[in-house]
Amino acid sequence: QVQLVESGGGLVQAGGSLRLSCAASGLTLNYYGMGWFRQAPGKEREFVAAISWSDADTLYADSVKGRFTISRDNAKNTVYLQMSSLKPEDTAVYYCVADLWGLGSRTLNDYDYWGQGTQVTVSS
Repeated sequence: QVQLVESGGGLVQAGGSLRLSCAASGLTLNYYGMGWFRQAPGKEREFVAAISWSDADTLYADSVKGRFTISRDNAKNTVYLQMSSLKPEDTAVYYCVADLWGLGSRTLNDYDYWGQGTQVTVSS
């Protein structure tokens, strides 16, 4: 059974940093493109960042480019999202996603597995 478990969310002041982690079980991370999506209250779920299964490519939403970094540690079966210079508009539930042999996608329906999410709240 595949599980993606996010952690690292919390309350932070604007300008601060957080690192989200996504621990995967029931799958071999090496074979999966991974990503992060987020959903703010009253809004649709939106793409944040993705990394290809080979580590060769990363993608970012324009709104987070230069502030967020996605990375992976296949030995630990864990994916990370380092978030810096956080803004109140980054407040959302952040979800980890996995796509078998994924090249990195902005499209929600391309992903096979989803985590339960972790709340990030940025105060002004």
